[in-house]
Amino acid sequence: MSTGVCLRLLQTAGSPSAASCRRWSLISGCRWMSSAGRGSMNVFNREMKRRQKNWAASLQKGNQYDYLRDEVGGRVADRVYDIARTFPLALDIGGGKSHIAEHLNKEFVERLFLTDISEKALKQRRQSEIPTHHVLADEEFLPFKENTFDLVVSSLSLHWINDLPGALRQIHQVLKPDGVFIGAMVGGETLYELRCSLQLGETEREGGFSPHVSPYTADTDEVQVHYPGIIEVMTDLQGMGESNCAWNRRSMLNRDSILAAAAIYKEMYGSEDGSVPATFEILYMIGWKPHESQAKPAKRGSANVSFADLSQIGQPPNITKS
Repeated sequence: MSTGVCLRLLQTAGSPSAASCRRWSLISGCRWMSSAGRGSMNVFNREMKRRQKNWAASLQKGNQYDYLRDEVGGRVADRVYDIARTFPLALDIGGGKSHIAEHLNKEFVERLFLTDISEKALKQRRQSEIPTHHVLADEEFLPFKENTFDLVVSSLSLHWINDLPGALRQIHQVLKPDGVFIGAMVGGETLYELRCSLQLGETEREGGFSPHVSPYTADTDEVQVHYPGIIEVMTDLQGMGESNCAWNRRSMLNRDSILAAAAIYKEMYGSEDGSVPATFEILYMIGWKPHESQAKPAKRGSANVSFADLSQIGQPPNITKS
């Protein structure tokens, strides 16, 4: 794709939308950021998240931690295939190494823009048959013009967004009329085994606890992965770039608390083979930008069948013999 085309698609960075919506009600000690005179909750340190993802992408054998992103990326691609149309231009938000595009082909997506906050992840993007241009951009501030893309996808990235409603509004803006958004993010029950074990372990050894795993807050899937123990769970999360980046996180875990949490994890959730499960709840979203060609609801009062008649369906006709 030529530089001229790319520059026409990119717009000058402006002030993002900043709705004052508090998504993470369970976290205290949050910061506030201001935009256009309004404030929005700033729970996550986006610079810390960028450093975490860059560190994960620089690992020599980092691909061994991509199993969850590969699995969910394939499921998002399946939902793209379910829509019987070709998308001339698509955008992958927070796509990293491009875990969705590798499951797609040019018959469905002709060109792709791949964005991520991590420059190292973008440099390691996987090859696909779709012509792809990568853009270093924060998911919270999309640098694209309105009505640009026919399709926007996102997989396992939006749960670190401070202003999710604002991000969804930006996605709506960059979509063309009748454009489609398909996204996947982790749900509120994700890693409940790990969170519960850490909280109980710290309460037992330190008399209190701090959040070490983000309290992740349609169509729902569960992906359960079994690990040898709690250390392996936390090591893989770090390798995925999924460590907690909340402003009020504690940078270090007490050794005694980790040992206590490991024992609690095994006792409460351990399998017969000695492994422990980690459950990832995945929420899938899909939506269309309005367009005049889309089907519209019938006018109120235009129905010629009563809901009361539905109760008669399947019942034998009432025949009166003379």
